[in-house]
Amino acid sequence: MSYYDKAKDIYDMSAQGKMLEAFEKYYHKDIVMVEATGEARKGKEANRKFETEFMGMIKEMHGGGVRAITSNEKEAVTMVESWMDVTMKDGKRSMMEEVAVQKWKGDQIIHERFYYNMGK
Repeated sequence: MSYYDKAKDIYDMSAQGKMLEAFEKYYHKDIVMVEATGEARKGKEANRKFETEFMGMIKEMHGGGVRAITSNEKEAVTMVESWMDVTMKDGKRSMMEEVAVQKWKGDQIIHERFYYNMGK
């Protein structure tokens, strides 16, 4: 399976409500995730906790999807532009858009950096 196909599978699984299952399958135990702010979370435990807490803040999902996926198979890098329309438990509705740059080690992502607009 190509890195492109793996990245696509992550977002297909997420669209089916299987975000945490995709995380378990495709993220390396030594994953480093870097937010647009530069804040880095290291290790699968810390990132699983963050993902679980984030999902727990969502009251309602109105939609989401992928606008673009590309890959550099030789360098084991994928890039995904995605969006989510959500209402948080505090009542605020947000259209979240981001680009994730994912570096792979074998069948799992070892480093992921997110780019998004903090003002939205």
